[in-house]
Amino acid sequence: MITEQDQQSERSPHPGLRHFEHVMGNVFSFDVRDPVTHEVGRAVTQSVAWLHEVDALFSTFREDSAVNRLSRGETTVEECPAVVAEVLALCEEASRDTKGFFTATPRGRLDPSGLVMGWSVEHVSRTLYAAGAHNTYIDAGGDLQLRGEASPDVPWRVGIAHPVYRDQLIAVVHGHDLGVATSGSAERSGHIIDPRTGLPASELLSVTVAGPSLARADVLATAAFAMGNPARSWIESQSGYEALAVTAEGETWQSSGFPS
Repeated sequence: MITEQDQQSERSPHPGLRHFEHVMGNVFSFDVRDPVTHEVGRAVTQSVAWLHEVDALFSTFREDSAVNRLSRGETTVEECPAVVAEVLALCEEASRDTKGFFTATPRGRLDPSGLVMGWSVEHVSRTLYAAGAHNTYIDAGGDLQLRGEASPDVPWRVGIAHPVYRDQLIAVVHGHDLGVATSGSAERSGHIIDPRTGLPASELLSVTVAGPSLARADVLATAAFAMGNPARSWIESQSGYEALAVTAEGETWQSSGFPS
């Protein structure tokens, strides 16, 4: 993802703040375009601490994480913090909604990270909004939630990078309250499994989904990538969400409501 608005903001400073935090194997970017009150500053600090707590629970790379302990049978969902049950319930719902193309057990191992990243970003966005920051951009490795506007009467504009030629844009999404998620093989290949074959999905190079909720957009992007080209018609049934995909042959397709 490339935020075109960032280039403008460098020339026209805004009265907010930016913060970058390395957590969950990604860099979380906070861009607040509101005056930084005590409440907003405290919300940022609390959000950063919360992200590290979530990472400790859901990281598949930490031997002592809740998901790994659950996978090894060393604990139960009931013994874990309540947020674990919440996330696993959301994963079950997402699996039902996508007919199994989204799963929290790829390769047979518990791994809800396909939902946790977008869910976490959206949670942080809501926390900042409740504290009075109504114009924000939260990004984690290309999963982003936009609120309000980049500057007065100017919507956020997000460039979608080509999955192979990363310096090229294939589209620009703009809006005021919007979640944008991309699933693909550019950063990490082979991690999304096609449940029909049990093999890594290979028909698409990337899928970007935009809609009001980032957590939902993230799930739909993962499911669409696993589904492959049939996702082109399937995404039309997902009210409020639009998709843009790049196929393995380098061609693009988009849902009917995605901006030209």
